[in-house]
Amino acid sequence: MPDRDVSPQRVSHIVFTGELSRRIREWGRAQGLGVNERGRIASQIIDAFFTANPDALAAADRIELVRATVRKPGDGRASPDDYAWQDDLRTLGPSYTLTFVQHPDEREILRRFRVKPQDIGMLTDEDVDERILATDGRGDLVRVVSLGEWNVAVEKFGWQGRAHQALRELSRDGGQAIAVSRQDNANHRLSYAADGQVITSFNPEFPGIREGVVPGHLDEHLRKLGIDPAADDQIDNPLPAALALASWISGVIFTPAHLNGPLPGGRVSSPFSG
Repeated sequence: MPDRDVSPQRVSHIVFTGELSRRIREWGRAQGLGVNERGRIASQIIDAFFTANPDALAAADRIELVRATVRKPGDGRASPDDYAWQDDLRTLGPSYTLTFVQHPDEREILRRFRVKPQDIGMLTDEDVDERILATDGRGDLVRVVSLGEWNVAVEKFGWQGRAHQALRELSRDGGQAIAVSRQDNANHRLSYAADGQVITSFNPEFPGIREGVVPGHLDEHLRKLGIDPAADDQIDNPLPAALALASWISGVIFTPAHLNGPLPGGRVSSPFSG
């Protein structure tokens, strides 16, 4: 049943069917505009097409989504807007995992990620990008940003932190860990673990389906984002919402500036499973 205490902010988006995309591409080429054969069509071309073809805009199919937003702005709480930067693919790309870990020792976090002590060193963005190219996008490097009692493990083109086996290891002995994983070619994921157990885990785009030992553990946080945990809604801004939620739990806000300069990191020696 829907939660009466939640009033979601609903937004409408056009559904770009194959036929509509074909029409936009053909129109763009006829206007002498540079249009890719595949992939995303530039927003400027889409806007120009609908301006010139209002009938197509009126006839286009639409989908209704819920936009996560802080219900009480100005209270010092992180908001999804604080993480709008993750939409810029130049920062972390279309695939990344950020794991907020309640442990002050970067080397211990790397060890729990199965980085061998002799492999730990200072890594730059350039080092990571070179490794990704050399391994055909495998993304087996993890770096750690120190933020005090909580640290953030950064995996560009990686996903080890979202594995339940990794979360159990990262949160053992009374700790906590929250993994937010963007995977544009698969499912995004938010998982929260405490004291060696995965408490809850779900796709932040469809938070109505949750698993874990206490699937509804973060329901109150979802409500504060204007998300009804009892509904089957699709979320318009799932990753910024998930990252804001991770900030609420950890008390830290991660920014692109934290990636500047060399960071302690290394190669995951053996992948996690599960």
